[in-house]
Amino acid sequence: MLLAIDTSTSQIGISVYDEAQVVAEIMLRTGRHHTRALAVLVEQALRHASLSPADITAIAVALGPGSFTGLRVGLAFAKGMAGALAVPIIGVPTFEAVAAATPLHDGYERLAAVLPAGRKRLAVGWHFARDGRWVSRGAPEVLTADELADRIRRPTVVCGELRAEERARLARKWKNALLPSPAACVRRPAYLAELAWERYRRGEVDDVASLAPIYLHTGTPIPT
Repeated sequence: MLLAIDTSTSQIGISVYDEAQVVAEIMLRTGRHHTRALAVLVEQALRHASLSPADITAIAVALGPGSFTGLRVGLAFAKGMAGALAVPIIGVPTFEAVAAATPLHDGYERLAAVLPAGRKRLAVGWHFARDGRWVSRGAPEVLTADELADRIRRPTVVCGELRAEERARLARKWKNALLPSPAACVRRPAYLAELAWERYRRGEVDDVASLAPIYLHTGTPIPT
């Protein structure tokens, strides 16, 4: 049984997963109160699934990019729990979970996975369609909605957490920008869990001591 934790943004996501099914899933916007809410939500997820911490055999955690404080809270909690239970830990970049949840669309070979980056900016991770899935290319970058819109010059799916004004700005690029509905853009921790489970099965686990969040750096050129 794998427990997945995502505190990349103001939303906390918790999922309990095994190979056959999503056993539990919680998504809740807690703002800046991750420290207070995280342990409570994990306990609730396990209780509703009729599980105890002893049933967990691996822990997955979203590595970001995202909120500096949120990532540190989630990673510290996941490391502490993995150490206390003596179970493996698997770190997954947050954009990989966004991309995994976004279907491919005919005629669209590029995906801009987005997360809030603060100060009305977006963290953007670029992916390209390959062999029936989205594959990451290049380092994440920080852009405003206007800057992102200006760079969409060919058919691109834009998926992730967007404010109403950001969606409106990107929608003006209707010839090239495909925006899934807000419900389809919710970052579900079950996808994080699924990605981590596959790595866990292959024995691709991380070192608890050295696992670190992914922080953003500005000025990275966009892949073409």
